This record gives sequence, C-alpha cells and structure tokens, in this order.
Amino acid sequence: MRIEEGFQQTPYTEPNAYTTDSVLPSLLKRLLPADALREVESDLVRFGGEGLAELREMNAKAAEPQLIQYDNWGRRVDELRTSEGWREVKAYLQREGIPGIFYERRYDAHSRVYGFAKHLLSSGSSSVMYCPLGMADGAARVLELSGSPATKRDILPRLISRDPEIAFTAGQWMTERPGGSDVSQTETVARPVPDATSPYGPVYSIDGFKWFSSATDSDVAVALARTGSVASGSRGLSLLLIPLRRPLIRPTNEPRPSALTNNIRIHRLKNKVGTKIVPTAELELAGAEGYLIGEPGAGVKLIAPVLNITRMHSAVTSIGSLRRCIAIATAFSHVRRLPGKEMLNENVVHVAELAKATVVYRALTHMVFGAVLLLGKTECGVATEEEAMRLRLLTPAVKSFAADRASYVMEECMSLLGGQGYMEETEFGTIIKDAWVEKIWEGTAAVLALDMIRATSKPGVLGAFVSWANSTISSCPTELARRLSVPLDTLRKGLNEIHSTYTTRSITLALRPALMLFSHVTSALYLLEHTVWAHANSEPTAETDIEVFRRWVQENGLDQAMQDVQRAKAANASRPKADTQIVYGAGPERESPKAHLAEKVTAHL
Repeated sequence: MRIEEGFQQTPYTEPNAYTTDSVLPSLLKRLLPADALREVESDLVRFGGEGLAELREMNAKAAEPQLIQYDNWGRRVDELRTSEGWREVKAYLQREGIPGIFYERRYDAHSRVYGFAKHLLSSGSSSVMYCPLGMADGAARVLELSGSPATKRDILPRLISRDPEIAFTAGQWMTERPGGSDVSQTETVARPVPDATSPYGPVYSIDGFKWFSSATDSDVAVALARTGSVASGSRGLSLLLIPLRRPLIRPTNEPRPSALTNNIRIHRLKNKVGTKIVPTAELELAGAEGYLIGEPGAGVKLIAPVLNITRMHSAVTSIGSLRRCIAIATAFSHVRRLPGKEMLNENVVHVAELAKATVVYRALTHMVFGAVLLLGKTECGVATEEEAMRLRLLTPAVKSFAADRASYVMEECMSLLGGQGYMEETEFGTIIKDAWVEKIWEGTAAVLALDMIRATSKPGVLGAFVSWANSTISSCPTELARRLSVPLDTLRKGLNEIHSTYTTRSITLALRPALMLFSHVTSALYLLEHTVWAHANSEPTAETDIEVFRRWVQENGLDQAMQDVQRAKAANASRPKADTQIVYGAGPERESPKAHLAEKVTAHL
C-alpha cells in the first residue's frame, strides 16, 4: 500500500489562542477596567490569531547558536552567531510591546496584566525568547529605580523600545562556580579605574568567571561583583552595568562587534537539555569595563527587582507552555476518531483527562496573575502595604509552584496524542524540555522554599496574607458557601496549617512541603475570589468556576500537601540520619546532614 492510500488522519489546527482560552477572557474581565478591557481585548484577539500564526512561522526557522572562537588565521574572535529565526522572533515580540507595555504604563497598574497576557499566549511558540526579554525587563526596572541620569537617558529607553533597530536586551550575571544560588561566594572582583570617567557611573574594571550567562547575544548585563572583602560575603557585592560589546551606543548600520571589544571572552556555549536556541555561555571577564549602579556594597539589594521580575516571567512561561500543550491536545481531540468509534472529544475518559489538565491550568493562571496585578500596583505606587507584603510571599511561590505543576501536566497532554505526541513535529518535546528549565532558572524549589522562610520572618508579612485569605473566604455569600462547605472547610484547615508552620521557625524538613501547601492554598483562594465575582455578577462561566474551585481543592492534592507538612514537622531527630543511610548506605563513617543546615543557608540568601 502506498502512503497516499488507506486511512488519512486529518491534521489538527490550533484555534485563536485568546478567544478559546479557558481562563484569560473571564479573568481579564474581572481584573481590568472596562475601557482598558475594550482596547486590550481587541489586541489580544488579533495577537492570539494571526499574530501567533506569524510568530510560529518565524519560530520554525530558529536554530541553535554557534560560537566561532578563532578565525582562519588563528586569531581569537569569539563571534556568536544566532539564527535568523531567533532574531526575527526577538524583533517581533519587541514590536508587540515586550517589555515596552510594562513601562509605557498606558493602563497604569494593569499594564503588567496586559503585557503578561501576551507573554502567556506566545509561550511555547517563541523559543524561550522571554529569557532575554524578561531580563531586559528586570534591568529596565533596576535602571528606572537606581540608574544614573545618563543610563536613564541612553540605555533605559532602548531596553523598553518597540523599535528592534535600536532595542536592547539584557543579561543577568550572578551564578558562579563556587556558590550557585549562594552569591556570598562570588569570586568576580570589580576595581575602580583611577581617573576614568563615564556618564553612566563610576568606571570599574571587572575580572571573574560567570558560569551561566543566558542570552549572551544581549547588549548589556547587570552583574554582581565583589568590591569589598571576601569576609564581608554578600555585603561586599556591588551591582554593575556591563556592556557586552563596545562601543555600546553605535550607529544601527554598523556591524555588531565581538564581546572581545570589552575584554569578555566566551569560553563555551552550554550544552543544555532544553532551551537549545538560547545562547547560554560561560564568560571570562578579563578587565571588562562596567559602571557602578547605586552605592558600593548594595548589589544584592539593588538586583532584587531583576530577580522578582524574572521569577514572574518564569511563572508565566510555565503556565503559557502548559496552555500551548493543552491547546494542541484539545485541537487533536476534535479531529481524531477512535477506531470505529466516536471522536476523542466525545469520549468521556479522554475528555476527563483534558479536564484535569485544564483545572490545573486555571488554578495556576489565577494565582500567577494575582501576583502579576500586585507587581503592577507596586511599581505604580498604588499597592497597599499589605498588598506589597503579599507580593513578597507570592513571588517565590508562583515561580516554584507553576514550574512544578505545569511540567507534569504537560507530559500528560503529550500522552493524549499517543505515539504522535512523542513525535518532534507536534512540538511537545521542545516545549516540555524548554519548560523544565523553569524548575531551576532563578532558583530551585529548595532555594525558593528558603526564601519563603526569609519572607515570613519579616514582621507583618504572614499576618497580611492570613488577613487577606480570611477576607476572601468571608466574601463568599451564604448560599454559595453552603454549596462549597466541604472545600471551604479544607481551605480553612490548610490556612491554619500554613500559619502554624511558618510561625514555627525550625521547620527544616518541612521547608519544601510548606511552600507547596502555601501555593495550593493561595491558588485556591484566587480561584475562590474569581468564583465569588462570577457568581455575584451572574457570569456565564459561574457554574464552571464553582466546579473548578471545588475540584482544585478536593481533587488536586491540598489534603496531601497538608499531610506532607504535618509528617515533616513530626519527623524526629533520627530522620536525617535515616535519610543519609537510605541514600548513601549504612555505616559508622556516614554522617547525617546537620539539622541547622536550612538556617545556615537562609543566612546567605
């Protein structure tokens, strides 16, 4: 039989990503003012349809970068070559207003919601371009808050520009070989250059080795370097703005120079599991010129906005990648017929699996965009003190939880296409492998769990969260509360467990379970907030929102998360020793991990 003969499967077609999304239209209706919604929605409808179709054509041309270290005469050139597709995707998203929308602030605090909605729709179709664009966003915020007048005049406008001819992207250089996420062990040293002047700030000569430089094709980087003594740890670190190539500002028709022009050597490109298209490198800084941002020794504090913003980009990338996987699996269900039977979209077992995936997507999206709105309010100076405190807790939680839950569900979506899901042509493999990095980039779950301990130790932070949670639960009208009595009771128990856990300062073994429980409860609270709104306004989605809330609380692991926390808190002192023996084998020479390890690590964060 020839391939053209016999059964021919009808290919699936992905519909408009915005109009068919199960969350965004209703969520934006609640979050945005009516006049803003009218403008934003028309753009999102266009972007979710013809916009994404155009973007995917560009993305199909993206290929892995190449590093040419030497020319044919043996001269060191360190020429980084990126693909046409990569450059087109970057330019396209910059024209679409990423990260420009955030700083134009046409919709004030809601500009973050609008911009991140476009991010969500295009994740999984853009070669992880939100890595350099997210870091450009973070660098722009740093310069907006702490930059010199010259950097605000010359560099900030380029980081947020919609014109790809002049727009900059940025890197963020923190990770080094000794410490990973522990920046107190930074080896890179920055020394003032006598008599050197620059309008961008005091000039420093920087020597060191940065172990992970994502988006090495960027124009600038914000980097931590040691200006104080080694003994001063993270208090001896300063923040610097480093041009990757010099001159930094040059005519657009001039060829892009090598990184060697600023004494930066590209040691090698990283051979990663995923994110293959992103040019991530090891960089040797041998007298690179950089400009001090803010005061010496304040580097960790000054770079915090970059971390907060890139963690939000990471969370949105996770849920956006999940959205694309669900969209593919749903589209396939409309064209695939079981042998001699019904279509997949008529098969109750298949639809049940899609519903499970969609419930998770809804919960994650409501939680993440709850944090996004708080970020916008904080940046515009309209957040209350309690909202700012809640954002401090939500930032590490949304990043960690979205990556953890989305990765598993994406794999389930792939299986819904059977063998075809495992084929590269469906893009599941690329989307899933690229999304895995979100479990690691900008902090693993363990690091973020420690950050939660640090956040909850601040006076008033935990209390502000509990107050908001109780207010959200109390907002449920009597009739609706009766219908949801079981999940509401579970939610109250989870909230009580969070409060008792984080007010017990020694929770070493419960660190990660506590983060997961906090995230389960918080996502449920945001679902409840939306459910109450939909019910009160007789929204067409009201009954579905009620059912999603119920399923999320009762069927998606909140009870298990509470049990995990309780089990970890109840573990006795012999647990670490037993863990060591399980992992490394029994024997008198085996030492168990120190019980105070978490407290020691927390001190370095």
